[in-house]
Amino acid sequence: MTKLSTLHKRWMKDPEYRKEYDALDDEFAELVAKAKPFRGNVFADLALPSPDRELARAQLTLQIYRIVKARGLPQAQAGAVLGIKQPHVSALMRNRAGNFSVGRLMEFLTALGQDVRITVKPTRKAKGEMAVVAG
Repeated sequence: MTKLSTLHKRWMKDPEYRKEYDALDDEFAELVAKAKPFRGNVFADLALPSPDRELARAQLTLQIYRIVKARGLPQAQAGAVLGIKQPHVSALMRNRAGNFSVGRLMEFLTALGQDVRITVKPTRKAKGEMAVVAG
């Protein structure tokens, strides 16, 4: 089987291919120039409402997923521990927090034997932010 890099070298000898390939550099540079830098919260970048809360929900859901997987719990058993039905566990395992609030996700973590701490502290910004720190 021929490597892609070998084919690319061969194709670059074709003037028409080379012209199209070089034009892609300009198009790519234009796209990069228009792109907004990632701010660390995809929900904010997508301009979704309550991006901090959505990020916290996603991070808490990820922790639940990791714990359930690490323990090798079948979804029915995880549901019994969390006090929810298996289809809801299935949704959580696919990062679909659905209608579960941040508070409910924290309750799931405590049911899984985790300590959950909330720290409130002043901010220098006009508006504070939420964050999940797993440790």
